Parts: sequence; structure tokens; C-alpha cells
Amino acid sequence: MISILDQDFSQLNDFLTQQKPTQLLILVDENTYEYCLPTLLGNLETEIPFEIIEIEAGEELKTLETATQLWEILTEFETDRKALIINLGGGVITDMGGFIASTYKRGIPFINIPTTLLGMCDASIGGKTGIDHQFLKNIIGTFAHPEAIFVFPEFLNTLPFEELRSGFAEMLKHGLIADEKHWNDLISIKDLTPENIFPYIETSMNIKQNVVDEDFKEENIRKTLNFGHTIGHALESLFLLKGKPIMHGEAVALGMICETRISLLQDLISEETSNTIISNLRKFFPHIDISAFSEEEILNLMKNDKKNSHGNINFSLLTGIGNSIFNCSVPAENIINSLLYYQNIS
Repeated sequence: MISILDQDFSQLNDFLTQQKPTQLLILVDENTYEYCLPTLLGNLETEIPFEIIEIEAGEELKTLETATQLWEILTEFETDRKALIINLGGGVITDMGGFIASTYKRGIPFINIPTTLLGMCDASIGGKTGIDHQFLKNIIGTFAHPEAIFVFPEFLNTLPFEELRSGFAEMLKHGLIADEKHWNDLISIKDLTPENIFPYIETSMNIKQNVVDEDFKEENIRKTLNFGHTIGHALESLFLLKGKPIMHGEAVALGMICETRISLLQDLISEETSNTIISNLRKFFPHIDISAFSEEEILNLMKNDKKNSHGNINFSLLTGIGNSIFNCSVPAENIINSLLYYQNIS
């Protein structure tokens, strides 16, 4: 269930009244504690006892160590299987909170209240939970549906521009893989502001939800949602390892440029289509210097991608704007060509 919250949060309060959890555990990071938690608590109408659990912000904290601390906290609170975890935050919080909930006592209910554009349009939807390990993105995780997702669009007004742009990359991806009109609507936006993005959020959410409904366990079509992520995740992991993390959306935009180039090299799209896509992606996202990483380093990390099988690096690629395919085995020379293309792009 995905609900767009109105100003009085009545849908959330009705949900809590119906579910009657024994306890609420509200997971936040230091940013959502300051900017979003007061709004939630000011609109929460319940007598259910609750606890606030705050962690530091940042992808680098999405680790087994943090997960262990959270499991210990739940144990200290004597949390039972009828409790409810409320994940109030961006992708790190919904990934981490969902993972904690799905594994503690073999699973307790949780809901997501995403506070970032990335969280609203992508991370909170679909039941993928996870943590990073040894700088590999989401390498440990579960499939576990949240009981509900509640979206309060005004939380976007709390975001710095870079966070807004990061989430916008996933919206562009949704258009590229499944909906040409959505793509055209998005690239027509002149300034990335919450007001200009608001009208298109629900379309992106529905695109992802429809794909997930068709293929929850990512055995087929859900793999198309990974367009841009095979290369993007590898480079995001390398920057994290280097101690210089980049925004997830920036990594995905980089990956989409490279994987659009690969789609061209694989004769799946025309040069005109490739140029159109890449020029529009570059319009919104800055160029990132990847010269510090060797081709071998990048390829080695890509070999750990979750879509791979039988030793092959599998890609989801474009066959047009709004159309995509999955399980594409790509020769190393085309991957390297795309990386060189990106590095030398002017």
C-alpha cells in the first residue's frame, strides 16, 4: 500500500489504529531527527508507546556493525513480534530499517516514510532491504515487503539540492526503461525544485511498483530497474572504499551514460538515440573524474553484481527510450570502451 499523506497524517493514524502494534520503534538518522521527526510526532495521534532510535547519516554507516547495534537496541527495548518499526528517512534508513525488521526474531512488521526523492521514488518501494559489506553495495539483504509506504511530499523541502538531484536520477531511469512520456516530461524540467518535480513523483512510484508486482524476487523483468546500476554501483563502491563517497544518483547517472553507450555498442539503439539520452543526462548531472580507478578494479567489482550468473557480467540495457531488456552478457571490451568514453567525454 502506497499512500500520499495529507497535512494531518490521517491515513497513517488510521493505519496504526487498525494494526494495533504493541510498540513503535521510529528509526531516524541525525538529519531526519532534526528536520522530519518533529513533523511526524506533531501529527501522530496514538497512545501506542514509542521509542526513537537515531543513527548517524551516510551510506558508510549502512554496515553489519550498525545492524548489530540496532538488533541489540531492539533486544534492550524488549521488542516483540507485534511491534512496528517506522523507517523515517532516505534510502539508507529504509534499506537498513527494513533489513533489521525482516531479520529480528525472524521478522517483525515495518513501514517506510521516505523523506528523500530517492526514497520516495525508488528505495522505499519494492521490498528490497540490505546493508553494504566490504564496500559492496547491498550485498547482504532480504526481500521483505513493508506493511505500507506513506509519502509526505513536503519533506522534499528539507533537502539540499544535491539530494534532490540524486533522486531525480532514478526518476529518469524509470522513464528510460519503461515510459517514454515520463522521460520527456522530466527532461523538460528547467529547474530541479520540489515544486517542479512534485507532479511526476507518483508516476515514478507507480512504474517501479508495477514492475515489482510482476516480479518481486527479481527473476525477470525487475532486473530492468538495475539499468545504470551495474557500472554505477561498482564506482559508488570504489569511491566509498576511497573514503570519498559520491551521491547514489550521481553514480547511477554515470552508470546510465556508460550503459547507454554499451546499448549502442551492442547494436540495441541508434547513435542518435544514444546521443539524445546522454546529452540530457549530462544536462542534469556533473561529470565525475574516474581516472583514479583502473579498468581491472572496476571490472572486478562488477563481477560481484547480484544480477550475474555463470561467471558472466549481466546488464540491463536499452532498446529505445522507454524500452529495455535484461540478462545481457556484454564483452569486457565494450564495458571498457564505455568507461573510456565517459572519462573522455567533453
